[in-house]
Amino acid sequence: MKDVIMALLAGVFVGILFKMLRLPLPAPPVLAGVIGIVGVYVGGVAGEWLQNMFRG
Repeated sequence: MKDVIMALLAGVFVGILFKMLRLPLPAPPVLAGVIGIVGVYVGGVAGEWLQNMFRG
């Protein structure tokens, strides 16, 4: 849980910094970003499952 809170705080800090510097936010549109993150997670889980399946 500590990792999640630290990641959230880092994201908030970066978001505030980019707005203060009047830069575009370094994030994709909300839905596309969330779907992309879910896809990366599912791919990692599937990759681990496939490795375990072929190892024995």
